[in-house]
Amino acid sequence: MLSKVLPALVFVSLAAAQPQGVGEVLPPWSPGMLDIHRISTGKGDAVLYVFPDGTSMLVDPGATGRQGPRVTAQRPDSSRTPGEWVVRYVKRMLPGQSLDYAFVTHFHGDHMGDYFPKSGMSASGKYRLTGITEVGEHIPIRKLLDRDSPDYNYPEPLKGQMMENYRAFLAWQSTQRGMKVERFQPGRNDQIVLVKEPRKYADFEVRNVAANGEIWTGVGTVTRRHFPPLADVPPQDRPSENMCSAAFRLSYGKFDYFSGGDITGLPDEGAPLWHDVETPVAKAVGPVDVAVLNHHGYIDTENAFFVSTLRPRVHVFSVWSPGQPCPRVLGRLLSTRLYPGPRDIFATNMTEANKIVVANLSRLKSEHGHILIRVEPGGARYKVIILDDAAETYKVTAVHGPYESM
Repeated sequence: MLSKVLPALVFVSLAAAQPQGVGEVLPPWSPGMLDIHRISTGKGDAVLYVFPDGTSMLVDPGATGRQGPRVTAQRPDSSRTPGEWVVRYVKRMLPGQSLDYAFVTHFHGDHMGDYFPKSGMSASGKYRLTGITEVGEHIPIRKLLDRDSPDYNYPEPLKGQMMENYRAFLAWQSTQRGMKVERFQPGRNDQIVLVKEPRKYADFEVRNVAANGEIWTGVGTVTRRHFPPLADVPPQDRPSENMCSAAFRLSYGKFDYFSGGDITGLPDEGAPLWHDVETPVAKAVGPVDVAVLNHHGYIDTENAFFVSTLRPRVHVFSVWSPGQPCPRVLGRLLSTRLYPGPRDIFATNMTEANKIVVANLSRLKSEHGHILIRVEPGGARYKVIILDDAAETYKVTAVHGPYESM
């Protein structure tokens, strides 16, 4: 009997034991691992997922056009666009040369790419290249999900050059390259799935949690409307783009991970209480091992209930503005009153302005670099690996863990 089990055990131990020493080039992904790459461009989000069977997903490849001393410099440098840097990183890290999924959580430039009148045109001449459109121009995408396909009219018609460019990209890619475009549907666990060897990893799941005020209840696929009917809402209280963000929970064995786009949890003074999206989301999601800071840790996020309910061992976030994170948010993340035990916080970039204003930033485990969460086969343990973002060396600058999944 032992001889039948031994090959699998040897495979798992070899995959898990790959060296990841500081100064070495990152060992490649291997089957059974879950890799989550938070790509550092200094201009927004960009997260590459390589699932245990090699299925791939890119979430929110952003490219904000904001410049100046209050925002982070572009990484590695400004010789290429943020989209180009993301394309090069993805091509280096992907086992194949195409993306099974791309996913835009909401329609802001730092999550999908601002419109730049002077940016390059696609080969077809149908759209300009920025963020997701630049990635899709150079890397085939099989399926793209966003929060409001195909109508793009919630909570009101989505207009402007950025959206027009995005929709031109979708139209051309779907008709000429066969890319499927779908609305992200809360409650489902069969919209983002393993496409290569699903039976081999039955303990892997991506659960759609929230979008457009529709939130999973945590029971089966049942959801409920958190936002009231728009007809009952005065114009000044309409849900913002951030509130409408799509959120999901990823699970692999004992490992759980949450990403919520820019959902908010602390309504402005006098605003309706339902502007708090974090609280009902937290009730459905429960404790996780790793959580991405909502809205980059901005002032309107990470409320006490959300932090104490998810209670992650590891927090991660992308930084491009000095308000990320705000001092009160960092205080809640570090508070052992909200939940006991250690926790580590990792950021892609940190400006000098942040360091002057925000106390306790010295307690962050990283201030610069690509952040890779590498989960061992089976999901029982994971490491957080920081990669050099000053050049395309893909060298390891720090290794944290292994952490035990809950």
